[in-house]
Amino acid sequence: MKKQLSLFAIVLACVLGAAALLMGSSQQAPASTFTLLDGSQKQTADLRGKVTFVNFWATSCTTCVAEMPQMVETFEKYKSRGYLTVAVAMAYDPPSYVVNFAESRKLPFDVAIDNTGAVAQAWGDVRLTPTSFLVDKNGTIVKRYVGQPDFAELHRLIEKLLAAS
Repeated sequence: MKKQLSLFAIVLACVLGAAALLMGSSQQAPASTFTLLDGSQKQTADLRGKVTFVNFWATSCTTCVAEMPQMVETFEKYKSRGYLTVAVAMAYDPPSYVVNFAESRKLPFDVAIDNTGAVAQAWGDVRLTPTSFLVDKNGTIVKRYVGQPDFAELHRLIEKLLAAS
């Protein structure tokens, strides 16, 4: 009987662990200060009430550069409905490169420079680019993307989150 109870406990723990992995653990977006290209600052708390795409990128990252036009399209499509994008340049990216990239491509969303690496650290020690997070209106991270997201799937998720009260 003891062996059966122990086996049951082990199986139950495995099932619950697998369910947690499949469902994803919802986690609040970390408290962070984004320093924007114009020198102003935006806090994670300022994003509340908006669906926000936080994208960690670098000018030297070919996938990051390739996904920027789709990020711009996505921002333009949903911005009037309460959607934000914050593109966070990694600490190793020279600020002059970031400014030149943002200006030459007329990026319409907030671009921040993570000079110290503190923002990347707070968001789960981000090291790979692009890494992005979709955050709902309540400040909960809904999805994490490593690499370029499937933009059709991303749009469906954004629409669902924008429709939620």
